[in-house]
Amino acid sequence: MTSKMVINQPRPVMVQRESDEWASGICDCCDDVPECCFAFWCCPCFACKTTKAYGQCLCLPMLEIFMGVIPPITMSMRVSMRERYGIKGTMCNDCLCATCCTSCVWCQMSREMKRRKIQVLLVSAKNT
Repeated sequence: MTSKMVINQPRPVMVQRESDEWASGICDCCDDVPECCFAFWCCPCFACKTTKAYGQCLCLPMLEIFMGVIPPITMSMRVSMRERYGIKGTMCNDCLCATCCTSCVWCQMSREMKRRKIQVLLVSAKNT
């Protein structure tokens, strides 16, 4: 029986806690003018691009074409982003923002992803 001497002890992992607020406000579109223009002039394309970068299906925002007044995809993406990044908020506020300021919401989510720079890992389970 042999024994090994441990030379390097595991180091504690320091986790940096991000802010629990949005990095930018809903009307801070001028923080990134090119993206603001893209979202304003072609919101469906911008929403698809942002959704893909978030790790969801590229065409998911296109489902909103068939919905009513409240855009459910925009609202659910905003709720999902709040949950993922630990941002405070309410479903009521998300619904209000998604309904009244759709392109601004997509711009805000895009800026948040850039600021947080959290890598998205897509895992696919397959039986082989």
